[in-house]
Amino acid sequence: NSILNRQFYGIRYLSNKEGFPTNAIFGFVNVIIKQLDTLKPDYVAVAFDLKAPTFRHSLYDQYKAGRKPMPDDLALQMPVAKELCKALGIAVLEKEGYEADDILGTLANMAHNSSCEAEAYILTGDRDSLQLISDKVTVLLATNSDTVPFDGQAFFDKYGVNAFQYVDVKALMGDSSDNIPGVAGIGEKTAFKLISEMKSLDLLYEKIEDTGLSVSVKNKLISGKESAYMSRDLARIKCDSPIGIECLDDIEYHGFDKAAARLLLAKYELFGAIKKLGLDKQEDNTCQQSPDCAASVCEELSLLSGEYCAMSIDGEDIIFFDGEKLCKCSANEKTRDFIKAHKIICYDCKSLYKQLEALGFSWRGCYFDVMLGAYVEDSLQSAYQLERIVATYLGESINGEIPEAVYVFRAWKNIEIKLKESSQLDLLYNIEMPLAAVLCDMEREGCKIDKKGIAEYGIVLDEIIAALEMRIYMAAGEEFNINSPKQLGEILFEKLMLPTAKKTKTGYSTNAEVLEKLSRYHPIIDDILEYRQMSKLKGTYVDGLLKCIGEDGRIHTEFKQTGTATGRLSSINPNLQNIPIRTEAGRQFRKYFEAKDENYVLIDADYSQIELRVFAHISGDKNMAEAFLANEDIHTSTACRVFGVSPENVTVEMRKKSKAINFGILYGMGGFSLADDLKISQAMAKQYIESYLNSYPDIEKYLDEVVRQAKEQGYVTTMFGRRRYIPELSASNKNLRNFGERVAKNSPIQGSSADIIKIAMINIEKKLRQSGTGAKLLLQVHDELLIESPREHAREVLQLLQSEMENAVKLSVPLKVEAKIGENWLECH
Repeated sequence: NSILNRQFYGIRYLSNKEGFPTNAIFGFVNVIIKQLDTLKPDYVAVAFDLKAPTFRHSLYDQYKAGRKPMPDDLALQMPVAKELCKALGIAVLEKEGYEADDILGTLANMAHNSSCEAEAYILTGDRDSLQLISDKVTVLLATNSDTVPFDGQAFFDKYGVNAFQYVDVKALMGDSSDNIPGVAGIGEKTAFKLISEMKSLDLLYEKIEDTGLSVSVKNKLISGKESAYMSRDLARIKCDSPIGIECLDDIEYHGFDKAAARLLLAKYELFGAIKKLGLDKQEDNTCQQSPDCAASVCEELSLLSGEYCAMSIDGEDIIFFDGEKLCKCSANEKTRDFIKAHKIICYDCKSLYKQLEALGFSWRGCYFDVMLGAYVEDSLQSAYQLERIVATYLGESINGEIPEAVYVFRAWKNIEIKLKESSQLDLLYNIEMPLAAVLCDMEREGCKIDKKGIAEYGIVLDEIIAALEMRIYMAAGEEFNINSPKQLGEILFEKLMLPTAKKTKTGYSTNAEVLEKLSRYHPIIDDILEYRQMSKLKGTYVDGLLKCIGEDGRIHTEFKQTGTATGRLSSINPNLQNIPIRTEAGRQFRKYFEAKDENYVLIDADYSQIELRVFAHISGDKNMAEAFLANEDIHTSTACRVFGVSPENVTVEMRKKSKAINFGILYGMGGFSLADDLKISQAMAKQYIESYLNSYPDIEKYLDEVVRQAKEQGYVTTMFGRRRYIPELSASNKNLRNFGERVAKNSPIQGSSADIIKIAMINIEKKLRQSGTGAKLLLQVHDELLIESPREHAREVLQLLQSEMENAVKLSVPLKVEAKIGENWLECH
């Protein structure tokens, strides 16, 4: 129980896709697996407490009184922890009337007295078990960060008494967590000192008149004698409890039940544990539904009779599976005809298209992608490897001897069922699958980079960084490692004496939020912030982009469709979604993304305030819709309503505040965050929010309703049916629930906006192909698209791009797109 409790509070909230909390069992299983691997024990048991009163309650009816009840999210995980123990081959012991500590003590005593001279290791988060330490018993104390072994010497070195004396110490000082009273007025330090000197509670009271104690301490001990002995009885672990087993042989460890462990761990999505236990490549795994598939691989495509066929590629071999038969063949004309005539199911169609191109076959018609299907079905997973998909949807692990296509086919049916149940099949078929083909072409095309220009900009940044370093050293009065939080903290808060919060164990916090609040106290702060910004630009973007330029002089980023819970795209190698735009120094990087030669230009199109327009549409707020329909600047319009002024009297500062409020409400921001963002009082921030919601009354109704529905259903949906599950809404922790409410408010807006630009990309790619202009879609960055076009067709392509983006969907307010032509990306802004 103590380990589960520690893991529950020490690990962020986790849940499986059904919304069942898993943080406690996640940590619990990992702790146990680590010790099983380290100790390789002959005998193992796990002891649990039961709810029923114990013999200690009959001694003292206030024993453990005042304890908070177990949180619901932890209580739910308790029976699962027991199931997992059993699946791991561990005996689960519990006894009504006794505590888990008594079971542990009795087992330790069995080990101590066993004929096999066993050594016992007690793994626990409860220090009460330290009294059980002996020459044959070691306590492995699970802390928040590690597991600390305690033998007799380690205990003595830390506490100054022997482990068997610990219960006498507890008798004097008591234990507030268990409501053991001890002796009133005797604290921990005095208790340890008294037992260290007098050796035991009995000797202390036997010689109390000869101890030389102060009158005060002596009187406390005498008046509290009865409480001391009762407290010792409460604190002492009973090592001869009737725990239901006779000898150690009853808990002999024979390893885990592979099938049961795999199924249970997969159910609760503890995939790391599956891997640690080697269950991800279990040699006894068989191919259910097709037992002979691994052996009977044919080379005749005609033997595959099903309309649906799973496909995978192994080297130069293309492998098909129709649910019954396997076929392995090469990339020839017959194979190409077969692919075109069947509904092909695969894992990661974008990669499959590239593999086929490497084999000389260009094709984009995959019917179902189990990776994308699993993502649409549940976008909260951290990864979508085939191994994880198989574990989740088939409850088993992959056998390396069985071709990937077999698992793909079988997983497809289960994922498709789930998507039908959640009404998300259209989302997969009409958005995600077509988009994968578009992204494949974009990745292949890449974007030309001015390598020399970026390298030269890197030299400029190095000079700026060096100058900032000198200014910081002069202000500090010495040289130090600016990138070391420890050294920086000492300079700022000890040498320069800037105001700070209390120093923690890890030192002073020097993150951006802390430094920004200190900028008014010393000029060194602005230099440090700029130094960090310039260093990031140099390291992340100059050095990072230079590493990614291919032999063709272009960067070919990889777009990820499964990287976010909202449905937004992300990119890696390099991450182009984070190319800076807010600062002048950051914007310069766009200058080095250029058209391929003098006959081409770049065209950039950016949705104008798409999320606020979607917000107006989904919420149905008439006032906000009217502002967009009248083509008003929404932030100016909001300023008029919030501050009660006419448009011509809206100041730059008012518009800035209104923009923060517009997006703050959209992202579920409360008064505290808005106050911090605008550097105003919480009372003023609250007033702004109230004024805003009064100005747009349907928005508040929408936000309340979407949270209510999310709590009822466990998820929210976008305009196109994309679900975002929000397990945090049912968490016992208030902060997690508040986070869940913010997610519920924002996800339908952000997810719908992401879906809209995906639809636009699909339509644009199709229209560009049909246009014959030779223009190509290159990049997508949030609400922005970048196209490379022959110069002679630039105006035509710009109009096509703008039209397709603005007409991707029909909303109650118009979608607006700003588009521009340039020689490089920066000129397009």
